[in-house]
Amino acid sequence: MSYSYNLQIEKIASLITQDKISLDEQDLVKLQKYVDFAKKKYKLKDEAAMQLVNEAFLYLKLKSAENIDPLQEADKFGAGFS
Repeated sequence: MSYSYNLQIEKIASLITQDKISLDEQDLVKLQKYVDFAKKKYKLKDEAAMQLVNEAFLYLKLKSAENIDPLQEADKFGAGFS
């Protein structure tokens, strides 16, 4: 993945954090805000936007785990950022 993709993940993650959304949120209605943002801001199609949002949630989960650098350890979890 590219540096710009990582920045996109971090931007979505920042929005999720600001909104205080649970990292385990599964309600598509609540997630739609972030999908719509990704589609508009990064000109993504539905599936790519949802993938970006999912990776932002994964990034936040990894970031909150102790002793793990999400950008260094993400490959162990199948994440697409590097």
